Amino acid sequence: MKLISVVTGCFNEEDNVDELHARIRAQFECLPAYDYEHIFIDNASTDGTVARIKEIAARDHRVKLIVNTRNFGHIRSPIHALLQARGDAVISMASDLQEPPELIPQFIARWEQGYRVVAGVKPRSQHTTAMFYIRRFFYATIGRISDTRLIPNFTGFGLYDRSVVEVIRQMDDPYPYFRGMIADIGFEHAEIPFVQPGRRRGLSKNNFYTLYDMAILGITSHSKVPIRLATMAGFGLSAISLAVAIGYLVYKLFRWDQFSVGIAPVVIGFFFFASVQLFFIGVLGEYIAAIHTQVMKRPLVVEKERINFLPGDE
Repeated sequence: MKLISVVTGCFNEEDNVDELHARIRAQFECLPAYDYEHIFIDNASTDGTVARIKEIAARDHRVKLIVNTRNFGHIRSPIHALLQARGDAVISMASDLQEPPELIPQFIARWEQGYRVVAGVKPRSQHTTAMFYIRRFFYATIGRISDTRLIPNFTGFGLYDRSVVEVIRQMDDPYPYFRGMIADIGFEHAEIPFVQPGRRRGLSKNNFYTLYDMAILGITSHSKVPIRLATMAGFGLSAISLAVAIGYLVYKLFRWDQFSVGIAPVVIGFFFFASVQLFFIGVLGEYIAAIHTQVMKRPLVVEKERINFLPGDE
């Protein structure tokens, strides 16, 4: 009997974990040919999430729990749980019920057809907020500038064969951009479209900083375009500046008494070039920060406790 691992990251989701567990269990009750384990990884929730999951784990031995010592963020924590899974295939999803467990049978069916990656993609959402459209714009932009083709409207929700998980383990990336890693691995994938439902309970844990962090991580990890644009812009602006300077000099020589340059062009030019320099220094700094993170080689997370894991499950 094949084992399917379901991995869900959570932070302050006490109102959702019971329903999530019930809906996942209902899917596998319709799939008697498969055994499963359900791994929750909690990012040091400050509400009753951990207590709720422990109650579920006490009733259901298939439910396992990893509790982190602190909040390690939504980038590192799910990858750590993915690497702890024992299944022949691993399904990753969020715990906010915006990634429907009802797609699990479709994921498994496509996996059995030979696809090592089955991606849940959300071309539409019941959200009408501006942030949804900003995300779509970002995904489209990074898809155009990325060195590898990224899966459009893919956020990590999907099924991954054991061979894919082992490749991710070998990458040993301390701060991984997951959807970019899947594209880099390059296995042929299947796409399962779905309409993202609205959040019914709880609050989104994403804010401007977390979304900005994800965007910068995706760009610095999978594209050299910004740093090369900085170089080309430097050459281009230098050429323009030289041409303008020569033009002013020639015009001044021919119209010495009539032409007065004034201080306004000098001030405007100074602030323009200063702002351009600061912008591209910031771009360079982001790439250096990404390298610094890689060099430090810190663990993805530090665990506080485990529930329902066997002694050899690491």
